[in-house]
Formats: sequence, C-alpha cells, structure tokens
Amino acid sequence: MKKRLIALLLAALMLASLAACGSQSNGETVSDVAKVKLVTLSSPSWPVRDDWKVWEYIKEGTGMELEIQAIPNSDVGTKIPIMFAAPDTLPDLMALMSKPMTDKYATQGALIALDDVEEYMPNYNAFLASLPEADALRAVTTRKAADGKVYYSPTIGRESMQGVRAWLYRKDIFEKNNLAVPTNKDELIAVCRELKKLYPDSYPFSMRDGLNFIEMIGPQWKPYFSQYAYYDFDNEKWCYGATEDTMLEIVTFLKQMRDEKLLMADFLTINTQSWQELITSDRGFIFPDYQTRIDFFTPLARTQNPDFTLSAMVPPIMNETTGTHSLAKYNLDNYGFVLCNTKDDARIANAAKYLDWMYSDEGCELLTWGKEGETYNVVDGKRVFITDETGAQPSTLYGFSLTGTIARFDSAAIDSYESELIAEGRDIALNNMMPDVNPVRWLAFNDEENAVMQQEKMECQSYTQETLSKFILGQEPLSNFDAFVAELYNIGVEKLLDTYAGAYNRVK
Repeated sequence: MKKRLIALLLAALMLASLAACGSQSNGETVSDVAKVKLVTLSSPSWPVRDDWKVWEYIKEGTGMELEIQAIPNSDVGTKIPIMFAAPDTLPDLMALMSKPMTDKYATQGALIALDDVEEYMPNYNAFLASLPEADALRAVTTRKAADGKVYYSPTIGRESMQGVRAWLYRKDIFEKNNLAVPTNKDELIAVCRELKKLYPDSYPFSMRDGLNFIEMIGPQWKPYFSQYAYYDFDNEKWCYGATEDTMLEIVTFLKQMRDEKLLMADFLTINTQSWQELITSDRGFIFPDYQTRIDFFTPLARTQNPDFTLSAMVPPIMNETTGTHSLAKYNLDNYGFVLCNTKDDARIANAAKYLDWMYSDEGCELLTWGKEGETYNVVDGKRVFITDETGAQPSTLYGFSLTGTIARFDSAAIDSYESELIAEGRDIALNNMMPDVNPVRWLAFNDEENAVMQQEKMECQSYTQETLSKFILGQEPLSNFDAFVAELYNIGVEKLLDTYAGAYNRVK
C-alpha cells in the first residue's frame, strides 16, 4: 500500500512538472510562446503606464500575455541598435516612429516581412482590401523596404489629425483692425506691413524651424517644391529645388520680409520657446505650422487675453503662374510595428497574429474607443470620452492611439480629441495640401544607394543650408545664385537624383 502511494505521488509530480514546463518549440515552452514581448517608445508627453486600459483590452482581444519594455524617445538612437546587436534576446515586436530606421534592419535580415506571414494576418489583408484602391496602394507603397516588401506596418485612420499643417492667423486681431486675410504674396506683404504699423514691436510673419519650413510652403510657389530633393508628381521626375529659379524667388521673398522686419531677424535659429512667447504676446500674427497649435496656444494665451483666437486660412498663392494654394503633405503617419526575426517560428506566428488583431474591427473599436462605461459614455447619441478632473486626453488616460497601441484608428473619434476651433479649420487644412507626400520621407535604399545618401546627399544639403542662409541674411549677394547652383552640380546633385529615381522606380 505504501509503495503504491509513493508511486502515485511520483506520477502526480511528473505530470505537474510536465504541465509546468509545457512542450518545447525551438527552445521555448508553450507558456513562453503565448507571451508577446513588445518594445515600445515612451514620450515625455505620454509616458507609458502599466495601468492603461489599452493593455487590458489587447490582452482580452488577443488572448496573449504582454511583456512591455518602454524606451524613452530620447534613447531610441542608442538602445534600439543595441537590441539588434543581440539577436538572441530580441523582442517579438517593436513599435517605432521612423521607417528609415527599420529599413536598415530589414536589409540585415533582422525583421520579418508582413508579406511572408500573410497566412497569420487575415484581418490586415481584409482591411487593406476594404480601402479605396489608391489609399491601399499608398499605404503599402510608402512602407516598402529596398527589396519591395513591407516590414513596417502601416498606421491608418489618423490622417486628419496626424502631422497636418495649416496657415494660421490671429483672427481676433484681423477682425479688430478690419484686415482682410491675404490670398496672394502681394496681399501677404501688404497686410504684414499694416500689422507692423499697428504693432511696432511685432513680427507679423512668424516662421520658425529654420530652413525646414521651405519644404512646407514650397508648393505655394510650385507644386511639390522643396529646397532639397523632391518628386514632381505632375511631371513624373525627380528634382533638386535649390537648383531652380523658384528657389531664388523664395529666398528673395524671405530676405525682403526679414529686411523689412516683418519676419524675425533670428527666424533661422529661434528656439521653440521664444517663438511661442512671440505668438502669445501679440507679436506674431501669421504663420504656417501644425494645425494642433490652435489648441496648444489658445488656453495659454487666453489666460491673459480672452479674445485670443487662432484660425486656419487658405494658404496664399505665392506665384500666380506656377503656384498653388496648398502646403506640402505631411499627414503620413510615422507610427508602425516591426516583427523581429527571433528565428522561432512559433513566436513569429504569434507576433503576426497579435499585430493582425489590431487591424480587426474589434481591435480598432477597443483601441480607439475602449468600452462604454469604462472609457466613454454615449451622450445625445454621440460617444464622449470619460475624462478626469484634469481633462486629460484619452491618450494620456487610457493609452489610445499611441506608439505601441495603434495600427488602425476610427477617424470618427477625432472630433473627441480636438477642439471646435480645430474642427472649424480642419477642412481648410485638409483641402489645401498636396495630394502626395514627398517620397524622400519613406523611400528605402540598398547598400550602394545608401553610400550616395551618406556622401552626395549630405554634402548637397549642407551646402544648400549654408548658402541659402547667407543669401537670406545678406551675407552673400543674390547675384551669386547661379554660382551656387553650379557648385551643387559639382558636388554631385545629378548622381543624387539618379539614385532617388532608381530607388523609387523599384518600389512605386
């Protein structure tokens, strides 16, 4: 009897041990495989929190355990390369904000292409098929790596809130002084001169962000124009804007605005804080920037000036012959996931299924809205997010629509994220941008092309920045513009454009 009891106990222990260990799959137990290890980014504005509702909904929807490692945005450049340098300890998924970063690791074989795990991603494929053909093609094309495959998942649904630029103006100041909103360059200069008379300490045209803003406003002189490389979709060719007469027009305009003190003397170098103080203190009245600046500035400024009102306006055309009333297109969402090549088929399949759920109707619903009574209520037939005493956005409270928690977004929620002031100008902003984004923002290169990017691209851009600044500041006469263009060709701008063309033709 005693021997039989011992035997039964040993058998029970063996069964318990087997149950605890699980069966093996490439060195991973079943219980380990059921976990998804996610590396995501953590912004100072929305630091990742373990108690976000979104993690609960993801676990519920996927049936998987989630192991999260949050990396501060400021550490991406150092910590992500270290992770890829140790492939044996790679996570299953990374949520990032830069496609160019992923292109490098795709080339090295450190990532798994979504094209190669389609059998695990029916929701992803069905969702893309549900989009208008042009939108689906754009979503895929702008995520392609140098080999033509997609390693960086597209994020879709936030196009009317993510990266949208608009011309903004102080509507209250214009109405107070009976000023007309300018529709072209001459009217813009004239109204800035009038504002300067009314507010002598002001700089009515308040650009910021150095020379980068030229790409934003370039289409007002010529469609798709940028001071660097850009693709002219209308004529289907690659161009380098600094070599064109349009560049001289823009430089001449900016120099004039600065010389007349209608634009800050230090607009090429002004920091964001100083610029913000300019706008909130009745010293800056017209500027192109993020549409969300409306909600940023309004509560700050209205503590001192209850009448402060920023509104969107139609961009003034700057060249009546070749220009448009449009800004460059920037609302290509930078968020995305990559599947890491852990060399474990079960883990890779699990990670693909996890990502695929995010594109499902259920995933979109839970990761955009959450659940009624928990994250939102229905008021007068409309869904309204539940907030706390601080009035924080759903992103902060619940983790919605952030790096690591979004792939497909219900655009109907956008009204709940932004104020009525932004909503009033949204159509103006969206209806006055170029149809396509400059491919330099997503284009991938092979090793040979990357060598050109590191040499000719960097030299051309450095020389362009330096010399354009000198023209605008009066340190170099505009009569030397032709010599400037000639030097760009000496540096290798033609080779650079040929490289862009080759990379683009391979994936378009």
